[in-house]
Amino acid sequence: METRELRYFVAVAEELNFVRAAQKLGIAQPPLSRAISQLERRLAVTLLERSSRGTTLTEAGAVLLREARAALDAVEAAERRTKRAAQGQAGLVLVTKAGASTELLAKLLDAYDSEPDSVPLEIVLCGIAEQERMLRDGRADVALLHLPFDSTAGFDIEELGTERQVALLPAGHPLTTRRHVRMAEVQNLPGLPLPRWPRRDGSYPDGAGPHVHNTMQVLQLVSLGRACMVAPESSRLHLPEGITAVPVLDAPPVTTVIAWPPHSRSRALAALVRTATRL
Repeated sequence: METRELRYFVAVAEELNFVRAAQKLGIAQPPLSRAISQLERRLAVTLLERSSRGTTLTEAGAVLLREARAALDAVEAAERRTKRAAQGQAGLVLVTKAGASTELLAKLLDAYDSEPDSVPLEIVLCGIAEQERMLRDGRADVALLHLPFDSTAGFDIEELGTERQVALLPAGHPLTTRRHVRMAEVQNLPGLPLPRWPRRDGSYPDGAGPHVHNTMQVLQLVSLGRACMVAPESSRLHLPEGITAVPVLDAPPVTTVIAWPPHSRSRALAALVRTATRL
């Protein structure tokens, strides 16, 4: 299979409409349709069911969509890392969600600087779910991810720690006098809805509140009495004034992992992983 065919297929599979997919790719529809048909003949499978009611993915098509995304990410990552190497950028790029694992990250940076194989470490703080994507497409060499929220499929990982979750509520709210609460109570608080996150795959507790893209937005809404949030217990360490944390008994625990591409042979990256697991 050619990467061009995979890009064409991913566009059609995501849009489920040949006209929109062709517009997205900047090509005419007939060559796009021919390319997909040729791909189906080569694989001897039906990838898309076409009918008067629209286009749908077959089971085989759903598998290829998942695999094609991974393959295209790998190609893009190879290109990015090759260019970085040619430009003499010998350092590592570590990406993590803004506001998460702050204490661990600070200790990791201090400890890694003393490693004999250490190199300059660039830290990228991103929004919800972005760190996984940056690691897959080569913009980052290593990432701090959080289970069960982030996918680690296709990465090598080491677990760094597990913690319970807490509800972040405006100071003075009646629930802040409790020793603990349950998810059902947090999800149904009048006037304090859970926010809506960028992706809707069930990973993040989603509610009817405002759309948000990062933790700082939610914290401001909580302090204003406009939303609530469920977050790892370590978030207690850096809460702004006006927010109280209450343990949530039945919220799933959060496990922080350090993740990297399995094909990496970087000694500097290996030293970073050793440092993280030691901490």
